[in-house]
Amino acid sequence: MRAILFDFGGTLDYPRHWLDRFMAHYRAAGIILSREELDRAFDSATRIAYHAGTSIRDYGLARLVPYLVRLQLDSLRRADSRDVRAALAATGDIEALADRISESFTRESICGLEQSRRILTRLRARFKIGVVSNFYGNLDRVLAEAGLDKSVDAIADSCRLGIFKPDPAIFAAALAALDVAPHEAAMVGDSLSKDCLPAARLGLTTVWLKHQEAGGTEPPAGKVDFTISALAELEDLKWPA
Repeated sequence: MRAILFDFGGTLDYPRHWLDRFMAHYRAAGIILSREELDRAFDSATRIAYHAGTSIRDYGLARLVPYLVRLQLDSLRRADSRDVRAALAATGDIEALADRISESFTRESICGLEQSRRILTRLRARFKIGVVSNFYGNLDRVLAEAGLDKSVDAIADSCRLGIFKPDPAIFAAALAALDVAPHEAAMVGDSLSKDCLPAARLGLTTVWLKHQEAGGTEPPAGKVDFTISALAELEDLKWPA
């Protein structure tokens, strides 16, 4: 094994899907939503950000998260649910609400990124490291801001490449940048459908970071080589020769 590829959101920044994390922070701010209601707003904000281009290219996490939260809130204010609209109206100050959610989400991310930075620093002594993510064109800025850039040899940012997971071509682009073959690399991610399965089809060793929300979910037989609950477990895995 010569290289390890990592997903970013839900993997390196914090071991939990961004949608579930945002849900927790909305609820902590007093906005009670169903996962389906927030999912629609989350998806709308994500699609807008994907098309923002160079306007957010220089955003670090502290600017990106408020940008996404305000897009989510704009979508929620147009939602069909009267309860959602009433809950937002009752806050009285949408800007203060956006700031509260953004700040708590960002603080949580910073803590997760610091843990990942220490792990990647140790892994970098043994492996080439790549990051493969459906992101907004500014992943290099976010990684540099968190101090992870010193341990990362290649970044495959979907908006920079115009290729989005689960397209195997985005993994192939990262491997080409690292100059390693698929059988010489592993992919670590929290999504079975976007990370593990397409990487397996390409011939990579696959490592599923199983979140608490996954519950009794099990990966398809033969499609995931390892299942972990924390990135620190990577240091003790018995990798294929």
